[in-house]
Amino acid sequence: MSTSINIKNPFHKLEGYNCFGCAPDNELGLRMHFRMEGDEVLSDWEPENHLQGWVGVLHGGIQATLMDEIAGWFVLVKLKTAGVTSKMEVKLLKPIEMDKAPFRLRAKLLEMKRNIAIIQVGLYLNDGTLGAESLMHYYTYPKDVAREKWYYPGIEHFIPVDEVDNA
Repeated sequence: MSTSINIKNPFHKLEGYNCFGCAPDNELGLRMHFRMEGDEVLSDWEPENHLQGWVGVLHGGIQATLMDEIAGWFVLVKLKTAGVTSKMEVKLLKPIEMDKAPFRLRAKLLEMKRNIAIIQVGLYLNDGTLGAESLMHYYTYPKDVAREKWYYPGIEHFIPVDEVDNA
């Protein structure tokens, strides 16, 4: 099993930052946290009641948002640049019952087509059952554009300096 490396969120000090998916201070948001294991980015996540669709079931749009967010963080830490979602292929395989939390999300690179990263994401129930999956297509920016336009601070701001070579 690969070593787990917690990913820091360097954007929390950025003026105006209030991402629904990952801002730690967005009280209505998902407040996701991430870590790396080998070639994957993972997130263990607990839902709050206001994120229900049907009674006791996590809303499908929230499921898609979770998968989109982890794919974005995959781009930040594994591809070491910024990107934006260009296409989402989401399959909701079964109702995600709120009492089956915490949920685990796993993201890994399926392939690169020029500057489009195709990232496979799975959303798992606490018993390991796959509940939803997606192929996330991300347009990735050249590193200079990522720094200038999208506030990409560099990989060293996401993980401990001694782990940068392993990222």
